[in-house]
Amino acid sequence: MDVDSLIKEFEQKLILQRYSANSILIYKSVLRSFLKLTEKKFAHPNEIDEEVMEKYVYWKVDKHKISSSHQRLIVASLEKFYKSLYDRELRIKHLYPSRKSTSLPNYLTKDEVKKMIASTQNSKHRCIIKILYGGGLRLSELLNLKLEDINSENMLILIRKAKGNKDRLVMLSQSLLEDLRIYYKEHKPKAYLFEGQNNGMYSEKSVQNVVKAAAQRAGIRKKVTPHTLRHSFATHLLEAGTDIRYIQQLLGHKSIKTTEIYTHITEVSKSTIKSPLDRL
Repeated sequence: MDVDSLIKEFEQKLILQRYSANSILIYKSVLRSFLKLTEKKFAHPNEIDEEVMEKYVYWKVDKHKISSSHQRLIVASLEKFYKSLYDRELRIKHLYPSRKSTSLPNYLTKDEVKKMIASTQNSKHRCIIKILYGGGLRLSELLNLKLEDINSENMLILIRKAKGNKDRLVMLSQSLLEDLRIYYKEHKPKAYLFEGQNNGMYSEKSVQNVVKAAAQRAGIRKKVTPHTLRHSFATHLLEAGTDIRYIQQLLGHKSIKTTEIYTHITEVSKSTIKSPLDRL
């Protein structure tokens, strides 16, 4: 089984179906994990039956403790792959989680965010933490940022082809802009705002490690991920009185119900929108 060729073919199908770059990246990553685990036993993907897929999903849930959303993503990726490449309808609807998680979002206090930023001296890492929190970006959105997406004249950040294949704008904090200028002079990125080796896209793991290390230095004992900073962005805007519908737009949520999970913090009223980074 030539996994790389299969992933490439799958990517081409998704591009033709007009999926966003972020969605394609996620689908490819999920599918690659599955195919890499099965390539030694099966010569072709069509040799893999639904029983094997069910065992794989069970293994991910039982051993890796994946979330219900990750489980849905695995099942959806498998269905899309087999339908797109082989016109094969899988009998795996029962593998979708039937119960949605009702857990509240994990977020940081303003003081904890301050400590994370203060503990980070590396200009690149400091900007990563600030932009995740100051703009409420998803990890994939941060990785796909280009230099031209930073609009210092209008103090905006353009997020292209985000979840739902839609562009959106978020505020650019003055504090972040100042650090970005320092970072640019030191690192001189060529295309992506944050780049890895050979000027390519920075890796998810690298960003996750940056956030984790900053939290540890700040003495934060709870688990902190890039998405924790996004949750903190939304929570702190609510605490400041920002209208929830504006927060919905800033987060790129399709439904207001997704945003309403943050209303457990406080009653809110309309307010002038300002990045929470500037309120620290």
